[in-house]
Amino acid sequence: MPHRKQLHHDGYLLLRNAIPAEWLDALRATFDAGYRPSEQWPVPRGADWRHSMLDDDVRVQQVCRLPQVLAAVGELIGERFFLAQVEGREPVGGGGHQRLHRDLSTQRPGDSVSILAYLDDYGPANGATRLVPASHRRADCDLDDESAAMQLSGRAGDMLVFDVDLVHAGSLNISAARRRTLLIGYAALPLYEQYQQTARLRNVRMDTRECFDPRDYRF
Repeated sequence: MPHRKQLHHDGYLLLRNAIPAEWLDALRATFDAGYRPSEQWPVPRGADWRHSMLDDDVRVQQVCRLPQVLAAVGELIGERFFLAQVEGREPVGGGGHQRLHRDLSTQRPGDSVSILAYLDDYGPANGATRLVPASHRRADCDLDDESAAMQLSGRAGDMLVFDVDLVHAGSLNISAARRRTLLIGYAALPLYEQYQQTARLRNVRMDTRECFDPRDYRF
């Protein structure tokens, strides 16, 4: 119950050591093997980030289906949902800074959830995520005001689950230390056909037909 209240109030939950430690080396190798420069993506990517095509990797798919992850996602979405996409993302040295922003729900508040799965240790030096707790249901957030933002720190294997309306941003990687992540997206089942229409532009290669029911997972 405390985690449930925290998740709904804050709009995010940091799952510590969610990824089994013995998976991390293989996941990092998959990330590096899947790296593609901007011009090889259907839509060009930012020059200060490295992007990896890895959504069809078996281990990556296992990460997306970890029971505690699906439980947290289901708690936020509140109805049947699907895995919409996953890609690798990493800020290069001297890059990665983003203005505070929201990714925005599609049809109703809470219908989409994002996850950052950290494959390397992360903190202020290598551009860890900034976020504004409890901002996901506030319309009055000034996206140029950093005073309420907090920056995360943690270890490889952590996973950040957050409502897409939560105000957040990547930060400048001042150390050039690696910060590989899996960026994973889930959406409520009524959005499936809409997501299918943009799947090619988002370079989704995996099968997204599996449906998850929140009632199947204990949070």
